[in-house]
Amino acid sequence: MACCRFPVFAVIVIVGCSRALPAADEVTYFRHDNGVAADSPALTEDFGSDSNLVWRVSLMSGISSPCVCGDRIFVTTFDKESSELATVALDRNTGGTLWTNVVPTERIEDVHQVGSPASCTPACDGERVYSFFGSYGLLCYSMDGELSWERRLGPFQDEFGASSSPILVDDLVVLNEDHDVDCTLTAFDKLTGKTRWEVPRDGFTRSYSSPVLLESANDRSLVVAGSLKLVAYDIETGTPKWWVNGLSRIVDPTPVYADGLVYIATWTPGGDPSSRISMGPYDEALTTYDKNKDGLVAKSELSEGAVLQRFFRIDLDQDEKLSRMEWDKHGRVFELAQNAATAIRPGGKGDVTESNIEWTYRRGLPTVPSSVVYRGVMYMVKDSGIITMLDAATGEMLNQGRARGPGNYYASLVAGDGKVYLISERGVITVLKAGRDGSVLSSHDFGERILATPAIRDGQIFLRTDAAMYCFVKS
Repeated sequence: MACCRFPVFAVIVIVGCSRALPAADEVTYFRHDNGVAADSPALTEDFGSDSNLVWRVSLMSGISSPCVCGDRIFVTTFDKESSELATVALDRNTGGTLWTNVVPTERIEDVHQVGSPASCTPACDGERVYSFFGSYGLLCYSMDGELSWERRLGPFQDEFGASSSPILVDDLVVLNEDHDVDCTLTAFDKLTGKTRWEVPRDGFTRSYSSPVLLESANDRSLVVAGSLKLVAYDIETGTPKWWVNGLSRIVDPTPVYADGLVYIATWTPGGDPSSRISMGPYDEALTTYDKNKDGLVAKSELSEGAVLQRFFRIDLDQDEKLSRMEWDKHGRVFELAQNAATAIRPGGKGDVTESNIEWTYRRGLPTVPSSVVYRGVMYMVKDSGIITMLDAATGEMLNQGRARGPGNYYASLVAGDGKVYLISERGVITVLKAGRDGSVLSSHDFGERILATPAIRDGQIFLRTDAAMYCFVKS
């Protein structure tokens, strides 16, 4: 893939990207900064001006976010025509392709209609880059693209694919995989790829949140949000330490850790009191649906409804019939699901739901994008572009507004330099002035589909669309 530089930007490429780059040992992965960049250098809010565009390069499709480490950017891609998955390294100064490594997968996993098999963001420690594909597994490359090791893992039983990204903690690569069966949290040795520990996540079902490193004065843990529950795990052993109940039945957003609290906001259909999904007792289901009287509810025996719509995920053994165990497991998930934005005080032992939840708010919730907490305010965006701002300390609703981009939102929110950035699937970026009123500073329509979360490093904003990667600076 050739670098598409424009002559008018030649000076900007030299000046805009000549700023000091981070140390080679910087550890980066999805949301490692909780979505908040340093306030200096200044960040642009004008994405329509040629003077702020350093470079734009065409890029194969994919929705993984840019992983910026040192002088390189790593992404994953999917070539729909050839069905090839790849890890790609770009030059941070020019956007030029440094290397492309195709994954030798034999089967491409099923994904959501708006998703991609290249959805998991790579991680990098300055010496190695780690990529994960649900269609293949976990791969480790040198910075120059030489394969160091690989672990075959997928595909998983999940028609929406795998979207949780690997994170780096000490000498571990940590990967969470919540699917219809065999949910696990696994820590791999980052030098060898060998399993250091693996813990089953019993009781969980499909979710797509990535782990978060929590470091406070009294707690250093791996925090993972999943179906109905958020759990903190011991980094050395994977042992669950404490947990909080009260999440939605499917969790897409990744939590954030800010100002001593863990924040998570998530919404899934059926989790609101006014529109709760209920499967009802299994014995009643047999009376209603079991036409052949075999003591099972077959897919062919169901008519329209919530169960038939979600049959694949409920049918754990994929035999086209629902047993009492399968029915009751998902009936419990529907019964206990809670859509909410929640602030949690870390620490304690076991179930700390009653003692450690600081506040809960239940309106304007996001389905997919992770929220951001910045300068004492929690920002979240709901599909259709409804922005809600909460006081991060109390959960008080400060203001609501509407983004310039209508439609659905998948990219997580990011912030820095007194600005908050949110992007619609249709490709409209809205820039807010950070503060309790959240006034709109600017907006720009890229005219390209955007699902990937932007990355901000040293005053540069790296933004990925379905067609290209962009680098912007404040000129």
